[in-house]
Amino acid sequence: MRIVVAGIIGRYPWGGVTWCSLMYLLGFQKMGHEVYYLEDTCECNYDPEQESISEDPSHALRYTHEILSAFGLGEHWCHVDHTGRHHGISEEKFRRICADADLFIVLSGGCWVWREHYLGIPRRVFIDSDPAFTQIALDRARAGAATNPSQKWYVEFFGNYTHHFTFGANIGTPQCDIPTGDINWIHTWQPVSTNLWRPSCTPLPSRSVYTTLMTWKIGSFEDIGGNKDIEFLKILNLADKCSSDHIQLEIAVNGPREFLSKHGWRCLDAMAISGDPWRYHQYITSSSGEFSVAKHTYVATNSGWFSDRTICYLASGKPAVVQETGFGHHLPVGEGLLSWTTVEEAHHALMEISTHPHKHQNAAREIAMEYFRDEIVLRRMLDQIQA
Repeated sequence: MRIVVAGIIGRYPWGGVTWCSLMYLLGFQKMGHEVYYLEDTCECNYDPEQESISEDPSHALRYTHEILSAFGLGEHWCHVDHTGRHHGISEEKFRRICADADLFIVLSGGCWVWREHYLGIPRRVFIDSDPAFTQIALDRARAGAATNPSQKWYVEFFGNYTHHFTFGANIGTPQCDIPTGDINWIHTWQPVSTNLWRPSCTPLPSRSVYTTLMTWKIGSFEDIGGNKDIEFLKILNLADKCSSDHIQLEIAVNGPREFLSKHGWRCLDAMAISGDPWRYHQYITSSSGEFSVAKHTYVATNSGWFSDRTICYLASGKPAVVQETGFGHHLPVGEGLLSWTTVEEAHHALMEISTHPHKHQNAAREIAMEYFRDEIVLRRMLDQIQA
C-alpha cells in the first residue's frame, strides 16, 4: 500500500511533534508499506534560530531532511511552503505519487488545503490529536456556516475526509457530551515504535526525578481556552509536598518558570529540551517516570484523551502518574500507569511508584506493548478504514 502522511515536523521543529509523525511513518514502513511525508499547512514555519515565525522555510527544510534521512526517508518528503512552492519532491513528481496512493493521512494541522491530487486519493483520513477542542470548534463553525465563509470552509474541509479518527476515547460516546454533528469519530491511540523507545539496560534511572514537558498555554484554539495552566494551579503545592518524601518533580516548561520554582518545582526551558528529537528522547528515558497535568478542556469534557508523550514514557519502562481525562475506562490503571484527580491522589501515586519502582517499570512497558505498539495501533486503523 502507498501511504501519504501529512504532519508538522517543519512547521513546529520540536521533539514531541517530530516523534508523533515519525512513529506513523516508521510504523507503516515496518509493516511493509511505501510511505511519503507531506507538509502543506499554508503557514510559515517556526524558526528556532530566529526564535520567531519565519517566511523563510530554510530551517524547516533542513530539519525535515535531516530527521527523515536518519530513517531512510530522505527522498520521501515534500514540503509545500506558504507561497505554494514545493520542496524535496517536486510538485510534478508528488502529483504522480498521489495518483497511485491508496491512503492519505493528515495528522492534526499537517495539511490545510485540498489540492486536486489529494482529493484523488481514495481513502482520506484525519487524525484528531486535540479531542474536544476540534469538536467544539467544528460545532461553532456549523452554527455560523450559513453567514460566515471561513466557518463554512472549515466545515467543508472536514467533510472531504472519508474517515475521522481521534485520540479522545470518549468522543461520540455517552461519557462525553460534546456534540459531534454528522461525523463518526473513531478512537485511536498514538502509535509508538517500541524498538526505539525501550527500557535502559541499566538497573536504575540515571536521574532520580519525575519529569514532563509542557506548554503552559497553547497558541491554537484561543477562543476556546482551557489550557494546562488551569489544572496545574490545582496541584501547585505538590512539589513541596513531595520533597519531604524525597521525591523530586521537574518540568521542562514553556511558561512561568520563576513562579513555579518558588513553589518547589524544578524547571527547565522546554525549548532547550524539545529543540532536538534525541535530546527530547534522552530527557524522557533518563527520568524515573512522568508526572503531568492535562489541558483543562480534556479534563472538563471527560474526553478520554491520552498523551503521545506519556506513551513514550511507558514504552521506555517509565511509570506515569497523569491526570485523569476519562482514559481510565479504556486503559489499565494501577500499575505502571496511575491516574489522579486530586493533589492527594497524585501524591499517593508518586509514593506508590517510589516504593515499588521495579513493579511499575515492568508494568509500564507491558502497557505500551499491549496497547500502543505501532503494529497493533496501525493495523487496527487500517482494518477500520477498509471495513
